[in-house]
Amino acid sequence: MTRIPCKKAVAALAAVTLGLALTACSGGGTDSGDTPANSVSVWFPGIDEAEMKLVNETLVPKFEQQTGAQVEVTFVDWENVSPKLNAAFAAGTAPDVLGHGIAATADFVHNDRIADLTPYVEKLSQGDRDDLANALPGGQVDGKQYFVPLIMALRLVAYSGADFKAAGLNPDQPPKTWEQVRATAEKLTQRNGDKITRSGLVVSNAPISGQQTFGTLLWANGGELLTEDNSKAALTAPEAVEALTFYTGLYQGGNAVDGQLGTNWAGLPPAQQPIATGTASMQLADVSGIEKLQKAAPQRDIRVMPPLAFEGNEPASFGGPANGLMLNKDSKNPDLAWKFIEHMMSAEVSTQYATSLGFLPIRKSAMESEAIKTSAVKTTALKALDYARPNPNVPGWVRARDAIDKSLEQALRGKLSPEEALKQAAAEVDKTLEANR
Repeated sequence: MTRIPCKKAVAALAAVTLGLALTACSGGGTDSGDTPANSVSVWFPGIDEAEMKLVNETLVPKFEQQTGAQVEVTFVDWENVSPKLNAAFAAGTAPDVLGHGIAATADFVHNDRIADLTPYVEKLSQGDRDDLANALPGGQVDGKQYFVPLIMALRLVAYSGADFKAAGLNPDQPPKTWEQVRATAEKLTQRNGDKITRSGLVVSNAPISGQQTFGTLLWANGGELLTEDNSKAALTAPEAVEALTFYTGLYQGGNAVDGQLGTNWAGLPPAQQPIATGTASMQLADVSGIEKLQKAAPQRDIRVMPPLAFEGNEPASFGGPANGLMLNKDSKNPDLAWKFIEHMMSAEVSTQYATSLGFLPIRKSAMESEAIKTSAVKTTALKALDYARPNPNVPGWVRARDAIDKSLEQALRGKLSPEEALKQAAAEVDKTLEANR
């Protein structure tokens, strides 16, 4: 196995959490024209230390031992994965197997970058296909399989039972709506003059994850990012304005409850994140990180709420089939590349990969594993998967998402009103969708 070194990644590993981008890192691709018959190159998104160790030291060596193949692995930080992949495709050096978030799939299909995996999937046993039935549909475009998810994700609000008790609140009866969360956050927020010393609630506002926070609030308020036919933005609807008003209100005004604007705390080690250090009482976090927070700060009595709704709406939260793998359409070794994907989605490997990193596994059968049954967090998340909502899987989505991110930041910093920011974002999204038809 070949590992692509990256000094920036090594320096930043302790400060990175799976799925959230911070430090730029990338290795070079492999020119598909020079790829040996027994070699396959793979790019994974993100530079999480635990994932890199698991993949490099366990999962890839196992595949190499079973097949006699050589695997060149590169990890690319989330902020740069799309531009670096695009540059590699343009230069003819894209990897055989490329990892990304599921919402990027349609873009790669539209640009004729990735192979149709349907013929491979159809050769799986019926039992395998049934076992993967919750995950595979998310990676389909126009009824064809292009993407294989490796994990199932879900955002949930974690809260400190210790802080609840100290404030006279019952930790066994947490809030059930976002309005109740806001009211509770006001009771938990502590100040020294105008400065918030303990946030009642923190939510991520960093690039990419900030849009996912907004999506969680939007869907929980009955809104949508795009119209029903995915042709235009739905961001100027009242539900969207209300959701962003709630989001901005966490940071603005005399009753602000989140003092972490501009701080990418989600990229810190669990022990340094706000709810663990005691600088926040509630924290919107991915299921993958909540157990790590519990282990890092047992004295905080960190618990978890099911997905929330705004009053009169159904619960919803960002999640579902998430990161996964695609096959380069121009790969010189497509069958070997598929064998690697099949290895990663196999029952043993996929369960080990997901549960080791704190995520929910892609196979139904794995939901009965001890790693799930013995975890209160994963059990709560598993029961709530029906409320998970992914970003739209449409051509141009990554650029549309980035446009939304920029407008959200302007609103969160008070440079634009929620209405102005969403109108601006909608115009950019519409332009992007039109250009990618």
